[in-house]
Amino acid sequence: MARTTDGDGTPVPQRLLAAATRLFAEQGYDRTSVQEIVEAAGVTKGALYHYFGSKDDLLHEVYARVLRVQQERLDAYANADEPIEKRLRGAAADVVVTTIENLDDASIFFRSMHHLSPEKNKQVRAERRRYHERFRALIEEGQEAGVFSRATPADLVVDYHFGSVHHLSTWYRPDGPMSPQELADHLADLLLRALRP
Repeated sequence: MARTTDGDGTPVPQRLLAAATRLFAEQGYDRTSVQEIVEAAGVTKGALYHYFGSKDDLLHEVYARVLRVQQERLDAYANADEPIEKRLRGAAADVVVTTIENLDDASIFFRSMHHLSPEKNKQVRAERRRYHERFRALIEEGQEAGVFSRATPADLVVDYHFGSVHHLSTWYRPDGPMSPQELADHLADLLLRALRP
């Protein structure tokens, strides 16, 4: 069990991540110091280094925690006993909703990924590739079954959908005209229309 501070009982790693996420979003990764993070989290530098080792590790975890959730949810959609159209649509909408729910994390990551160490950068790219490959496998399954068109290669369809997802942090506003689910439904429908035979 993680040690907690005297505050509200939130485990130290979560306090550090929450503080880092807020500060990285407000100030940028490169303009945020370790001292600012530990002060905002109400912990010592020793606590940060015990759990994360470095500011680089915090940046990696900001994105990795979202990607882990998205991978688990994609696996659940992919393994469901449902028609392929329903599974792909669910997965396509889910990645939009979970990205919007974690918009600061996504924004920080795409703005600051180049600050990661080469090793962490390689690790994140491998994790993202695994996600995209599982998503592509759903498209290929539908193409092989004749449910989806083969006119557009599955790789290009994946790039098309995730191009939209990866740019959400640059234009989506929570107070805008569409809820996360409404936007997710529109983008998922666009994807399925592009695959219609």
